[in-house]
Parts: sequence; C-alpha cells; structure tokens
Amino acid sequence: MEPVRVAVLAVDSIMEAGLTSFLRGREEVTVVDRAELSGRDVLVVQASHLTPRLIGQLRSAPVLEAAPKVLLADQFQETDVLTAVECRVASVLLRAHTTSDQLVDSVVAVTGGRAMLPAEMLGQLLDKVRWLQREVMEPRGLGAAGLTAREVDVLRLMAEGRDTAEIADELCYSVRTVKNVIYALTTRLNLRNRPHAVAYAMRAGVI
Repeated sequence: MEPVRVAVLAVDSIMEAGLTSFLRGREEVTVVDRAELSGRDVLVVQASHLTPRLIGQLRSAPVLEAAPKVLLADQFQETDVLTAVECRVASVLLRAHTTSDQLVDSVVAVTGGRAMLPAEMLGQLLDKVRWLQREVMEPRGLGAAGLTAREVDVLRLMAEGRDTAEIADELCYSVRTVKNVIYALTTRLNLRNRPHAVAYAMRAGVI
C-alpha cells in the first residue's frame, strides 16, 4: 500500500516539529507541507482542545478545510462534538492515552474512510444528531439528507433524465412549482446546479 500523505498542524512550533519528525520516521506515511494537502490526504492536528482560534485555522484555507483530520487533544468536551464533525475531524485521540502506533493507525484508518471516535464521544454525537432531527429537521419536513419528500421526488426524476415539464407532469405540479423546488434546495444546500443536486442526493443515498 502506498504511504499516506499527511501534514501536521500543532499549537506551537516545538510540538509541530516533534510530530513532523516522528511521522517522517514511519514508513506508513509521507509528510507533506500543509499547502500541498488535498481532500484525499490527512491533517494531524495537535491542540489542548478545540478553541475558536483553532477552528478558524482549520477553516482558513480550502486545503485545510477539505482534508480529513486526526485530532490529538489534551481534552475533548461534549460541546465540541458537532464542531469537530463540521471541521471534518474523523478521529479524536486523547494525548495522555494514545501511543505512537495508535496515532499512525488512526491516520491510516481515516484515509480508508473510517472514523475513530471513543465510544462515549460517538454516543454524544448520536444524541446530538437525534436532537437535530427531532427539533430542527422534522419540524421543517426535512430528512437526514436535509431534503423534503417533495425534493427527493423531483431529484429522482431529474436523475432519470426528465426535464422540468416532464417532472411537473409526472408529479402533477406546475412547471413553476418544480423550478421553485429546485431553486430552494440548491440555494439551501449551496449546490451549484441540477447535476450537483442529483450527485448530492445520490451520495446521501436518498435516490
């Protein structure tokens, strides 16, 4: 297997130099500069905890925001769970309980698309997702992918290659209604166009 490309972001230069030196000595990974990261690479982030400043750093550049992350932290609070997920943190390791091998194993696992969260943190995340579903999404008629049943119907027909008039005829809507549905979902979910909307729905598994 090819070595995993990884970059390091730490709270201070000494810690960053130490982590970088350690990772360079492991054959499972190849250390690159943060500016060279892509969405397929991994960013190892070391910090005492998720501070507003660190969150700002992680969102400061597209290459940092897009890369999956392994967070090596001194502490991790329940309130940090959703923020971590939004920042594409796929693995959380508590520094006091993490060995060097566990860190490297986590980096490799994240590259394979797996998330590694301590059991209690996974439980907290699921609780928050349930709360969002119950209190925010369900009252607005939204499903887990952030789409209403009507939007899913429209997207399914779009994926079949139907044009606006055909979709309107199939669903007994006006053409204007179909256009409004498409405009609303692409705007709300920041989707560029109709193909992007269909791709989003397919990735979410709703069509």
